[in-house]
Amino acid sequence: MTTTTTAPSPAAPTEDPGSRRPSRRRGEPGPLGRLATHGVLTVASLIALFPVAWLVFLSLGPDKDDYLRPGGIWGKMTLANYTHVLTETNFFDWLKSSLIVSLGTTVIGVMIAATTGYAVSRMRFPGYKKFMWVLLVTQMFPVAVLMVPMYQLLSELQLIDTYFGLILVYCSTAVPYCAWLMKGYFDTIPFEIDEAGRVDGLSPFGTFLRLILPLARPGLAVAAFYSFITAFGEVAFATTFLLDDEKYTFAVGLQSFVSEHDAQRNLMAATAVLVAIPVSAFFYFVQKNLVTGLTAGGTKG
Repeated sequence: MTTTTTAPSPAAPTEDPGSRRPSRRRGEPGPLGRLATHGVLTVASLIALFPVAWLVFLSLGPDKDDYLRPGGIWGKMTLANYTHVLTETNFFDWLKSSLIVSLGTTVIGVMIAATTGYAVSRMRFPGYKKFMWVLLVTQMFPVAVLMVPMYQLLSELQLIDTYFGLILVYCSTAVPYCAWLMKGYFDTIPFEIDEAGRVDGLSPFGTFLRLILPLARPGLAVAAFYSFITAFGEVAFATTFLLDDEKYTFAVGLQSFVSEHDAQRNLMAATAVLVAIPVSAFFYFVQKNLVTGLTAGGTKG
């Protein structure tokens, strides 16, 4: 009886885990590409933040001409400008007026834009395509052209020097853009949701209110933010249609620091910094849904 023996096969060489190099996926930038990207983003961030930092720095100078010699501010920084603005001016009246007008424009404008965008997205009535283009055409007229007819309309309706009149004017500016925005977002929501609402016995408005609006929260956030900043920082209409200084908004109140022969730029800078706080707070409130809403209407899902 013969026995056969097999020679042991040579062991496969073991690979050192530390010697493995991470594989780079297709389209992923290399180390130099990532470094260049971070460098460009850093420079862009510094450029964007510089005006804000410069404004805060100038607001700490006690003299109105410190902006001409900014280096001298370092040795005499003070919060006196903020104290003067908060105690010696109508700052809180401006704040109240700005919030009333801005929040009113946001609520009314978003409500009109959302219902308009939903109607055009879901319903096929005669002229629904031309209707959206008409809204877009209204944005082509400059403020100087619209000022006189709007003043006449508000005067006949006895809405001059009223918050509601100014809110209506701002809605005429914010609604067309927001309607286009909401229409694009509603197009991404499947029609099956509307059909499911009808099967459950909901009316078209009930379907819109209970099913569609919760899904459209990111789009509503973008529309609300746009409407808010449109009303909060506008100057021309507010200067023309508000006559009582107690109803001035921030944008109009800032002009009180500049006259024909004098310019209190230190107080203006301090007020501008304080003005940015409500806008920043509103942005923080909606920022969770802001990026999603800005990009969601770009494609139809």
